Amino acid sequence: QVQLVESGGGLVQAGGSLRLSCAASGRTFTSYAMGWFRQAPEKEREFVAAINWTGRTTVYADSVKGRFTASRDNAKNTLYLQMTSLTPEDTAVYYCAASQVGGVSQREAMYPYWGQGTQVTVDS
Repeated sequence: QVQLVESGGGLVQAGGSLRLSCAASGRTFTSYAMGWFRQAPEKEREFVAAINWTGRTTVYADSVKGRFTASRDNAKNTLYLQMTSLTPEDTAVYYCAASQVGGVSQREAMYPYWGQGTQVTVDS
């Protein structure tokens, strides 16, 4: 199985940018499609973005489309989420997750492996 560790979260002003990273170890990184999810206070966890094993196919939640970009560096076993034009509504704990399903998925149930999360706080 794969172990996932997120980093790069923090406090940022509205309109600013952050780049999250998710370092994978264990089983071969290219065996997995990857996803980003987030959970805001008192809300359910929601899908943010997903990327297939090659990095050529991505899908985004409507709320982040055009602002967030998922990418991966398979040589470094690392997943990224570039976030721009951040708003207070983006404040949440962000999680990366790994799926052994071939294509991208927005469903949490398709991701058996999860990181511990990294906090992103956007100050207005």
